[in-house]
Amino acid sequence: MKALILNSGVGKRMGNLTADRPKCMVEVEGGLSTLDFQLCILEKCGISDVVITTGPFEEMLQKHVSQTYPFLNVIYVNNPEYKKTNYIYSIALAKDQLDDDIILMHGDLLFEESVFQDILLSKSSVMVVDSTLPLPEKDFKAVIDNNRITRVGIEFFKDACAAQPLYKLLKNDWTLWLNKIIEFCDNGIRDVYAENALNEISTSINIEGCDIKGRLCGEIDTKEDLIKIKKFLKS
Repeated sequence: MKALILNSGVGKRMGNLTADRPKCMVEVEGGLSTLDFQLCILEKCGISDVVITTGPFEEMLQKHVSQTYPFLNVIYVNNPEYKKTNYIYSIALAKDQLDDDIILMHGDLLFEESVFQDILLSKSSVMVVDSTLPLPEKDFKAVIDNNRITRVGIEFFKDACAAQPLYKLLKNDWTLWLNKIIEFCDNGIRDVYAENALNEISTSINIEGCDIKGRLCGEIDTKEDLIKIKKFLKS
């Protein structure tokens, strides 16, 4: 199993905090960044093969990882068009490194170890959802039918549940999604979510919802998100 961490974004919604570093390296607590939290959990759970997509400040990220996590086997894939593409294109660029079961996560996602353990233990492909949260206006929601996810996006509200971009994907399911991602990008569709490609083939893929029921799993996309996560960690 490999972990794919998407870190090609600019992080402009974080303002001055990302003026000199990638969003994933903004300090969250105790000198640790989101990247540190993620890699510590991966290492503790026995996942040593990691693919990280990069954009701005690639050398800073690589130096930090090589010095702090020398026992991880990390492959970096740079997206030179990070300013005008979405992470669907970063995934397509990394396609040659993704021939296994995959843990897919956004690089600004902070989660509890117990959440990660739950998706690892799942026997099927899963995406993290949280039935205890109100539906967010502008963030991901998953449409669920008999615990099977049929659509993922920000625009869905009916029969939906709050969702986070943390997946465990079995190789067969992942291969179908990855091939559709590559098709999108080959056709010049590179500024949409990877989930747009997923929605076109959802009837062929079995991804279930892994309900974390109020445990921590959230993106740090803005300064306000950072404040909320810090409060959660302190509590």
